[in-house]
Amino acid sequence: MNNDTDCNGEFPSDNIYETKCPLIYALDIIGQKWKLPIMWYLFQNDFIRYNELKRKVKGITNMMLTKSLKELEEHNLIVRIQYETIPPKVEYALTERGKALLPTLNELSLWGEEQIKLDKSKSNS
Repeated sequence: MNNDTDCNGEFPSDNIYETKCPLIYALDIIGQKWKLPIMWYLFQNDFIRYNELKRKVKGITNMMLTKSLKELEEHNLIVRIQYETIPPKVEYALTERGKALLPTLNELSLWGEEQIKLDKSKSNS
């Protein structure tokens, strides 16, 4: 195993965040507080407008929504569609790359459900 390029199997003895670990890289892209809820709402809707997304993602500020959308767009997980109308109309949608992530997120969600049940049963004992 080349410790400089991946983290498959064992973690390198040096700082994991300084390696090119694919898992760390993926979590860096989607692991922030607001990105997963944004992606779930985009999955549930073919297209969604900014204000509708703002209403659905409870607690997010305009600044964080804009920042998260820009970062997701930079990684080609979502697409921003701007219509030349008055007033301006902007919609967001998942790209094929973003949609390809959904089965993995679903599996992670199932794993999370199991962990909740396990932790709940542990605290009830």
